[in-house]
Amino acid sequence: MLRTMNVREFALRVVTSSDLEIKLAPAPPELTEPVAGEPLRLDAPARTESLRIRPGRQVKVPPIEGIGDPAQRARILHALANHELQAAELFAWALLAFADAPLDFLRGLLRILDDEQRHTRMYAARVRALGHELGDFPVTGYFWGKVPDIRTPLDFVCAMSLTWENANLDHTAEYSTAAHAVGDLKTARVIETIGRDEIEHVRFGWAWLQRFKGESDAWTTYRHSLTWPLHPARAKGAQFRVDRRRAAGLDDDFIQHLESSVRPD
Repeated sequence: MLRTMNVREFALRVVTSSDLEIKLAPAPPELTEPVAGEPLRLDAPARTESLRIRPGRQVKVPPIEGIGDPAQRARILHALANHELQAAELFAWALLAFADAPLDFLRGLLRILDDEQRHTRMYAARVRALGHELGDFPVTGYFWGKVPDIRTPLDFVCAMSLTWENANLDHTAEYSTAAHAVGDLKTARVIETIGRDEIEHVRFGWAWLQRFKGESDAWTTYRHSLTWPLHPARAKGAQFRVDRRRAAGLDDDFIQHLESSVRPD
């Protein structure tokens, strides 16, 4: 009889396996519930040489305007896949780093981790349809570079859910529109599906911000939980989607602050 895998073992598998098939494999149905444990902070994920994290200056990703060219589209989708891969790894990382967090929080991390693995597989399939595989182009580790500043579950939801995934509410709308415009309806549908999931991920972050902030103001708590160069202005794209943020549960005051945010010089 096979031994039942627990959440800690599963999270470790996602972060420490360099085998992409293993890293992206969903949790087994018999996975045991998260339980309070000793926190474990890992510094970096295991990757194959082809997916090794490289400095940003070594990675060139075409702008969205290049999506009409299949060669550039493959590189764009490869970069989007790497964003989702990092997110999957970091939700697994958070299950380990915050093993003593409330059970409902850990359950939420596990649920979103499943989404991030699925998103990576979806993007990988579109990259494959364009004649490439994950690892054919160099990738950055932008999200992983911020891990040393993520000290608490509050820091995590403010960085991951309310900044990076918040920005993806706009980015997915922009990229799905661009894919539609060049006639790649399969890619557009993939991005639209991911965009809908991001609304729920932002909702998760917003709900836990309310719980973690105590009597403090939500915007002030969020802003003070970010460490430069992370800034509220990074939580939005070129076209700010108020409707998607309202769908995620953000209140109008927070949305207005976010929309008016600009990066300091």
